[in-house]
Amino acid sequence: MPPTSSAAFFSSPARVPAFLFPGLLSALLLAGCGSFGTGQAYEPEDFDSTTTHTRNYAASEAQTCEAARRALLSQGYMVTAANADLVTARKSFQPAAETHVEVEFRVVCAREGGAGSASAGRSTVAFATALQDRYGLKKGSNSASLGVGAIGSLSLPFGGSNEAMVKVASQTLTDERFYDRFFTLVERFLQGGGPDMPADAEDAPKPATRPAATTFPVSPSPNRG
Repeated sequence: MPPTSSAAFFSSPARVPAFLFPGLLSALLLAGCGSFGTGQAYEPEDFDSTTTHTRNYAASEAQTCEAARRALLSQGYMVTAANADLVTARKSFQPAAETHVEVEFRVVCAREGGAGSASAGRSTVAFATALQDRYGLKKGSNSASLGVGAIGSLSLPFGGSNEAMVKVASQTLTDERFYDRFFTLVERFLQGGGPDMPADAEDAPKPATRPAATTFPVSPSPNRG
């Protein structure tokens, strides 16, 4: 019987044992997934847009962040932190029966220009970022152990079940229209103003200065010794 070459063995599928086919198929699938799953989510981040998450306002930092706080409150957001240069707020959504979504909004107000510039305190850039967390309902059934004489214990399911909301996705919102609507609303609150809107540092009343004391020379009196 002539010897069989290795090339003839691999070229003939009849010579491959049947039990090896599932393993070969799994290896091919894993190799395919590895080749198609090498892309990274941050690859499209080219840092070429400067308007999606920012907007300039002719107002102070405190006024801009206060307008942002009022804008978020008017849309049902629960403000978790607010000061002269930072506002954070959160809002919950229920798009489906077993899906829960939370959006956390963060606004940072930064003065534009140096402290010695003519526009100091008058121009502020607002940076806005919204993070969306998606939660899904996870179900799990409970089981109870039942003692059975000779065979020990037997686990049987019963009617109870455990349900919990678990985070399934987290993503920063990048829709330009979403941020445009927010910035437009902030502009409306800035224009509306109000008696409790923080005053600009340049518009704040300055303390009155007292006039310098006037002194008069007094001639020395003669010695009456």
